[in-house]
Amino acid sequence: MRAPALYSVAGALLLTALSNAPTGSTAAAAPGTPTQADERLGTAVAAARAEKAGITFGRCAKGLELPTDVKCGTVSVPLDYTDPYGKQIRLTVSRVQATHKDPHNSKRRVPRQGALVYNPGGPGASSLHFPLIGVLPAWKRLAGAYDLVGYAPRGVGPSAPVSCQDPKQFFNGPTLAPTHPSEAYKQHRIARAKAYARGCAVRTGSALRHYNSLNNARDLYVLRAALGEEKLTFMGASYGTYFGALYATLFPSHVRRMVFDSAVNPDPAQIWYRSNLLQSAAFEGRWADFREWVAKHHAVYGLGKTADEVLRNYEKVRERLAVKPAGGKVGQGELQEAYLQAGYYDDYWPARAQALSAYLKGDAKPLAELASPVADAAVQEENTNAVYTAVECNDASWPTNWAVWDRDNTRLARVAPFETWDNVWMNLPCAYWQATRQQPLDVRTGPGELPPVLILAAERDAATPYDGALEMHRRLSGSVLVTERDAGTHGIAYGPNACVNGYIDAYLLSGRLPERRAACEGHPEPKPGRPDDRQAKKLSKQTETKPGGRPQQAAARLPH
Repeated sequence: MRAPALYSVAGALLLTALSNAPTGSTAAAAPGTPTQADERLGTAVAAARAEKAGITFGRCAKGLELPTDVKCGTVSVPLDYTDPYGKQIRLTVSRVQATHKDPHNSKRRVPRQGALVYNPGGPGASSLHFPLIGVLPAWKRLAGAYDLVGYAPRGVGPSAPVSCQDPKQFFNGPTLAPTHPSEAYKQHRIARAKAYARGCAVRTGSALRHYNSLNNARDLYVLRAALGEEKLTFMGASYGTYFGALYATLFPSHVRRMVFDSAVNPDPAQIWYRSNLLQSAAFEGRWADFREWVAKHHAVYGLGKTADEVLRNYEKVRERLAVKPAGGKVGQGELQEAYLQAGYYDDYWPARAQALSAYLKGDAKPLAELASPVADAAVQEENTNAVYTAVECNDASWPTNWAVWDRDNTRLARVAPFETWDNVWMNLPCAYWQATRQQPLDVRTGPGELPPVLILAAERDAATPYDGALEMHRRLSGSVLVTERDAGTHGIAYGPNACVNGYIDAYLLSGRLPERRAACEGHPEPKPGRPDDRQAKKLSKQTETKPGGRPQQAAARLPH
């Protein structure tokens, strides 16, 4: 495959272009800001208060659309951990208690091992629906031993939601998405980014700076205390691995077991500007994987016998949509968003190939159904996008000089055009951010400081490139890395790979881990579907939700 070569070229390019720190960056912290000691004390106060209060679980709010067997409650955390007695915000928590059932032996009563807290990534994703997963066969053993606990992190949904613009204005398609934008288009997007950053500051006010990854880690510590757990059992995916690693660094003595699925690179120098550049490079390789799969199934889809031929047909669709949007709603931007998801999940490949095939044969309906924004989701989408932006912009310094962005991404787009500029526009508000930035924590633990952590990664994951898992493994002493070889699905826990799932079960149920590293062969590629394939129709109609990454727009960016 050519994809590894493409990624290597892009990676080499970035090493040259980014050998120095981004110029024009904002300062990480202003003189006189509260100290880490203040934050540690505030976290201890908040956790003690939460432990005493606990969580009163009862019927979930109607708007959450959860069945009656899922119970909900709230836990109070300080908006500002340097002022633990000041303004409080409430995080909504959901739970299904351990069933005590062994799915393989109905007569055996399984002892409870505590609460398993899950975060699906983002930033900006909620796990309030996570407890429902216990009914799925792959999860039933865990559901027997653990209370399954989900929650909406600060800023998300019912947990003191953040907003940056009127949700009615969030879907403004159909939109353009030039692969190599003109100077005029760049200036248009700069103006939009500035307006969005102003909107975040105006609509959220002085509270905006408190929505960051370090506070997400502190909130997790308070949630653990409120659940009555002395030590945390946690599973995080994508971005959830990053603030899970922050928790592990800050509170190593309060860790029981942790699973990091599709690990973000925690190197402070990567957070978040460089991470997004490397992510764009990696998506080029995964986009090639998709096109090569489509080409292998030319007899089904008729889109070309080589990846280049498939690309030419995709570009033909892009050109036509710029003139006449599919269904009046799907232009180039919406097409890009829909096909970016092929880089996340190969389960989506058949439906996307089918939609392109149908469009080129004169039927635009499958593509319109696949890629049209869902108006009813505008409020949730706007909120998720706002949280994503706030957390990433607050977490670290970003270049404030447009020339830096333009230089780095113009170079990158020459070898990795698929996702590069789309990622720029997603993150550009950080160049004009008005809130105080954080200094990224140096994630690192020494021998014996932290119980062994299980890290999962697919070698060809584009949203969180594999080098990030290697770096996480190096920094967390005693951790174990399980690799799915020659696979690129983002988020591999309890997916189609029985080998990967076996390692998770052994760890979470028995505490057993291999030594340092293990590998599993990749799961099979998806089977092609024909235009009338039922599964393809089902996938084309569903509202696809994500990661690290949101209905998959915001989490499609780092970490997705």
